[in-house]
Amino acid sequence: MSNQTTVTEFILQGFSEHPGYQMLLFCCFLSLYCVALTGNVLIITAISFNPGLHTPMYFFLFNLASMDIMCTSSVMPKALEGLLSQKSSISFGGCMAQLYFLTWALSSELLLLTVMAYDRYVAICHPLHYNTMMSKAFCSVLAAGVWTLCAFNSAIHTALMVRLTFCGPNVIAHFFCEIPPLLHLSCSSTYVNNVMTTLADAFYGGFDFLMTIVSYGFIISSILKMRTSAGKQKAFSTCSSHLIVVCMYYTAVFYAYISPVSSYSAEKSKVAGVLYSMVSPTLNPLIYTLRNKEVKAALRKVFLCFRN
Repeated sequence: MSNQTTVTEFILQGFSEHPGYQMLLFCCFLSLYCVALTGNVLIITAISFNPGLHTPMYFFLFNLASMDIMCTSSVMPKALEGLLSQKSSISFGGCMAQLYFLTWALSSELLLLTVMAYDRYVAICHPLHYNTMMSKAFCSVLAAGVWTLCAFNSAIHTALMVRLTFCGPNVIAHFFCEIPPLLHLSCSSTYVNNVMTTLADAFYGGFDFLMTIVSYGFIISSILKMRTSAGKQKAFSTCSSHLIVVCMYYTAVFYAYISPVSSYSAEKSKVAGVLYSMVSPTLNPLIYTLRNKEVKAALRKVFLCFRN
């Protein structure tokens, strides 16, 4: 590492520009983190121990909950520590590890949301062939593909970051390590990093989003052709939770990342970071639970088992 950089640690700026709100932010972030962990662990537990939820939709929801835990846990402990101390430092290796796991979790969620949209498309547009098209083996391949592809993508971005030289300021204008602010601190050329970041943005923010929109285009078209209002209502109810999560997640991603690295805004990125690393993992379990009778019934069984 010594021949690659003279920087041995970074300083996370966090929310130090608002010292009067540090304790309030700590309480809010700690509450969000606890709710996110509890909610996602409960969903994983409910799906794992309830055979009635061993279907493709809940299998992908299980994976989404796991990604939410990895996403928020890669950021929150250090962010909370920073709010309690005057200076929050992170080692070079720790920063790269945080970057790797956060990028892995975020890209995995975006790709998985596309897979989940395809699952809903098959369920509504091809209901008679659903069990064949979304077999257990095929779903396992899709999930494994998401985890593997995104782990490889994250490894590329992290490796490209490690090769850069950091010899000047070491203050990261964020509350965690992410690509844009790190590139601004580099003393060496970031051309390759910028190209790969643009390609990743195009794939995860463009292609994934387009495929999700196409899936829902077919879904809405199929629903509108249904003759009974009961059928339409049931179809919409099976998609509404996922659609809310998709809109919420892509809003944060587009707000923060679908723009050139040169136009990076620290304040804008911090707001988006709070949305996708804290708010989204917290709301996802609530959205899927409150709007889903099967998950609520499974959670009741889990609580009864713990009570007994």
